[in-house]
Amino acid sequence: MSEDLGAELADLTTLARDFFTKEVAPRYEEFAAAGEPDRALYKRAGDLGLLCMSIPEEYGGGGASFAHESVLFHEQARCGDLSMQLGVHSGIVPHYLLAYASEEQKKRWIPKLASGEWIGAIAMTEPGTGSDLQAIKTRATLEGDEYVISGAKTFISNGATCDLLIIAAKTDPSLGAAGVSLLVAEVGDDTPGFERGRKLKKIGQKGQDTTELFFDGLRIPAENLLGEAPGRGFVQLMQQLPQERLIVGVAALGACEAAYEFTLAYVREREAFGKPLAAMQNTRFELADIATKVEVMRTFVHDAIGKLDRGELDVKRAAMVKLWCSEEQSKLVDRCLQLHGGYGYMEEYPIARLFVDGRISRIYAGANEVMKDLIARQL
Repeated sequence: MSEDLGAELADLTTLARDFFTKEVAPRYEEFAAAGEPDRALYKRAGDLGLLCMSIPEEYGGGGASFAHESVLFHEQARCGDLSMQLGVHSGIVPHYLLAYASEEQKKRWIPKLASGEWIGAIAMTEPGTGSDLQAIKTRATLEGDEYVISGAKTFISNGATCDLLIIAAKTDPSLGAAGVSLLVAEVGDDTPGFERGRKLKKIGQKGQDTTELFFDGLRIPAENLLGEAPGRGFVQLMQQLPQERLIVGVAALGACEAAYEFTLAYVREREAFGKPLAAMQNTRFELADIATKVEVMRTFVHDAIGKLDRGELDVKRAAMVKLWCSEEQSKLVDRCLQLHGGYGYMEEYPIARLFVDGRISRIYAGANEVMKDLIARQL
């Protein structure tokens, strides 16, 4: 990393950390009660230049690299409030548009995501279909110059607040994976044929809106198909998923760093049997092991970020990052919670939130069992 880039990322880290710790995290209880964050915070993040940093400037982005984007995801996880689903909004949705939308569409859609005026979402998972995207049942039928969408999606991040939605649907159910297409819908609460379902109650990330979505004759222009022809959606998903899986790894690193720092401070203050917990051999050995694994994770994640920016991050390495980092996140945060004793089980302690919020990392962006299969195919 050059000295100039290092200084730039350090300044960006300060900006992102201040935003999350001062403007987002203090409102966690409010967002958890509402089941969604204040959408004005997306506009605030856009005003600060924190959104779509790796998108070219001509489309309203920052014109920087994924290394810059990763600072946002890392600092959000590190502050312990994941109410804003920025991985989807800034790290995933705009890149589908950048890669596959027409020039006119890029200029119409991406700037609104970069400014925070719109919130983005992508609808893949269905009530009966998770990681097996070939099996989706949502239909997109061409009628004249429009596609008519019918079906249902679930576990959709930003589903309650989104204005732009990428929908994975079958344009030809007889072709299996080759019949999957991606289509873009501009949606609102009064859009005919589109209905937002309930905000799902989760064990963690309670302030992040995860919803059901229903399509009953939703009509969108045929030109909103991503790509030059129908049936390319599955390939497009496979091309974009490595970045999504790296985002999971980046967030896991942020969460583990936060857990370690919270725990280190706690054991230095908490006394048992007449001395601080930090003075006990078991505590010291646990912290030494945790610190080492966090450092290994940091090296692994930073190497993958460099590979992505150089166009070298392949499916196998991305799956490895997602698999290992999410598994270690669960283990390390659990060990940190244990060092908090009974207080670690109390919601008022940030370690408790890190524990429940992080459990989903082994499931979304492809379950870890799927990651193992992807890796095994390329051994």
